[in-house]
Amino acid sequence: MGFTVLYLSLLVLIPLSTLVLCAGRLSWEELWHTFSASRTLAAYRLSLGGALIAAGGNAIFGLLIAWVLVRYRFPGRRVLDALVDLPFALPTAVAGISLTAIYAPTGVIGGWLAGAGIQAAYSPLGIIIAMAFVSLPFVIRTAQPVLQDIDREVEEAAATLGADRLQVFARVIFPTVFPAVLAGFAMAFARAVGEYGSVVFISGNMPGRTEIVPLLIMTRLEEYNYAGAKAVALALLVLSFLMLLVINLLQAWARRSAPV
Repeated sequence: MGFTVLYLSLLVLIPLSTLVLCAGRLSWEELWHTFSASRTLAAYRLSLGGALIAAGGNAIFGLLIAWVLVRYRFPGRRVLDALVDLPFALPTAVAGISLTAIYAPTGVIGGWLAGAGIQAAYSPLGIIIAMAFVSLPFVIRTAQPVLQDIDREVEEAAATLGADRLQVFARVIFPTVFPAVLAGFAMAFARAVGEYGSVVFISGNMPGRTEIVPLLIMTRLEEYNYAGAKAVALALLVLSFLMLLVINLLQAWARRSAPV
């Protein structure tokens, strides 16, 4: 217990508490002026909104990918399963450059989207794509073991009682895997909110339009506005903590409601 608390304190608690103490030295007027600035609010909306959309999309398609990897056997399945972890190992700067090259108006996918009147790179859409890329493995890796542990006999019993495939999934499989998907959603959201390396390349970094909160913090530091950077970081810390707390409460409720 002592080693656990010491390790967590050195890596997590002490740095975060230092941020709170440093930001706490600011007056309420300074904090409110920083929080209420239009540029700051736009960055918060983009970071939190983009992270929610990216994590929500990954919750749906991540579950689908996990289902295919667990329930189907096809050539290249092991390769596809290994590629799921690629965003973990790939440097975020490399991911950002690759995504920008592909989704830019001169890229393969970006050129096709531009022809349809859709701008991916240097827009909020590009930010969501980058966030989804770096956070996808969390949902897959949390849902995959649960799907593997589901007893096929339970599904067969439901089928013998007259349930079709959709009813089996909705009433037997999904309630069991939902807490894991919710946990993956929470981790994907946290990863997307704090993402910087891949987003900074594809976003365009336009203040008020495509500027995320981590980039705003870096901008404040480069301007030697350390108080503003601490205030922005503190607000992001509090908002992220509250959203993760809500998600964890929902996850606990889903576990209690799941069938035994």
